[in-house]
Amino acid sequence: MAISPTEVRPEPASFRDPANRVFHVGDEVLRGLDPQAAEHWRALTGSTFFPALVAARKVCATEDAPPTLVPAATGAPWAAVLRHERIPFVSHPYEWSFSMLRDAALLHLEILSAALREGFTTKDGSAYNLQFRGAEPVFIDIGSFEPVRDGEPWAGYRQFCQTVLYPLMLTAHLGVDFQPWLRARVDGIEADELRPLFNGARRLRPGVLTHLHLHGAMQQRNAAASTTEVRDQLRAAGFSRELLLATVRGIEKLVRKLDRRPADSHWSDYQSTCGYSARDRVAKEQFVAVAVAAGARPRLVLDLGANDGRYSRLAVGHADYVVAVEQDPTVVDELYRKLRSEGQRRILPLVLDLADPSPGGGWRGVERAGFAERASADVVLALAVVHHLAIGRNVPLPEVIDWLAGLTAPGGAVVVEFVHPEDPMATRLLANKPAGLFPDYRRDTFETLLAARGRITDRLELPSGTRTLYRTVMGG
Repeated sequence: MAISPTEVRPEPASFRDPANRVFHVGDEVLRGLDPQAAEHWRALTGSTFFPALVAARKVCATEDAPPTLVPAATGAPWAAVLRHERIPFVSHPYEWSFSMLRDAALLHLEILSAALREGFTTKDGSAYNLQFRGAEPVFIDIGSFEPVRDGEPWAGYRQFCQTVLYPLMLTAHLGVDFQPWLRARVDGIEADELRPLFNGARRLRPGVLTHLHLHGAMQQRNAAASTTEVRDQLRAAGFSRELLLATVRGIEKLVRKLDRRPADSHWSDYQSTCGYSARDRVAKEQFVAVAVAAGARPRLVLDLGANDGRYSRLAVGHADYVVAVEQDPTVVDELYRKLRSEGQRRILPLVLDLADPSPGGGWRGVERAGFAERASADVVLALAVVHHLAIGRNVPLPEVIDWLAGLTAPGGAVVVEFVHPEDPMATRLLANKPAGLFPDYRRDTFETLLAARGRITDRLELPSGTRTLYRTVMGG
């Protein structure tokens, strides 16, 4: 049965390639293909490498769907419509840790190599072509595959450099976190921006001379040449598919060498410095487990300020999927590596500053949805977070409660911890602020604000007497 056009929601990030567009219909993810893209899809399904990658969970599961499900922009039906598996939570590369971006890069290169060996290529090289199922990267841009033409370079090379390779080199070689750089520009880091940081001896660091300086020089030299002219020059120079495959293998070898410099982090040792007694910890874990399990099984849990993932691991035992949000890239990277080694596919760690979460970006600010637009959780865990926002970042308590409510799906629950002003951690934060700056930071005020936004179903004062946990059904 055909779907009404009013029920079809175009994916805002899918406008750049008119040959295939992604749409949402309810919980389904659909892709419309024009005649040429449909022909490429049929060739792709007849290959050996593509079904093998799907079976290995390296490419998202995809199947044919009725063409009438999605109307084309012109009103004519698409030549073909595909149905994709739904990724539980869409994230952006500037929310990934170093190891996450590197693993995504290696998967992209592995897929490209497999495609080239069977006469296909990917016309894009963007990090946004990948997502994560927990700690497992997956390639999602099925429309990127097309037959390779002998004598042509990889069309996605520049995108790959700007959104993947340059960010990795920035962190590996200079110890600079790449996340703010990627967040600042949806198309990634330009060579001209990075080149001044890699002068002198730094030019000799792995990958810098070839992929930054020489690549940038070639871009400048060919700036006035058309794509056709560049292709003709490469063919005349003897550029072949074998040479392209060797180049991809060389990039893969480089990416494997890149690693994040070990960095000290206050938060990496948080569990031993946070001041919880053994009794507090046991009581808190029991309360959180019961609070997450109460009611219908949650499809999505947000763990805000997840640190080492202690409560994310607990929550995933009672939920379908958990997004573990933490500000410190070092802590997130450590958590990701542990989850990856365990084969964990239901906990997704992300780098995110709760006081400055990812905004909407790209074209009209909607091409890359902001964190708040993507987060509609059945349960939100805000454990040992409120005092950092209210005192550490000067966010008024009513704003904190409104923010938590905004991240929660209708009828969802917030499990929140209030750290009393006399708690050692709160005292330490208050000591760095002018006296009397937070007169409303009190337990009774917090409870009143919480009750105004929902129904408090459970509360527990921890044995230490300076922290209280609440489970609140928002809007209830």
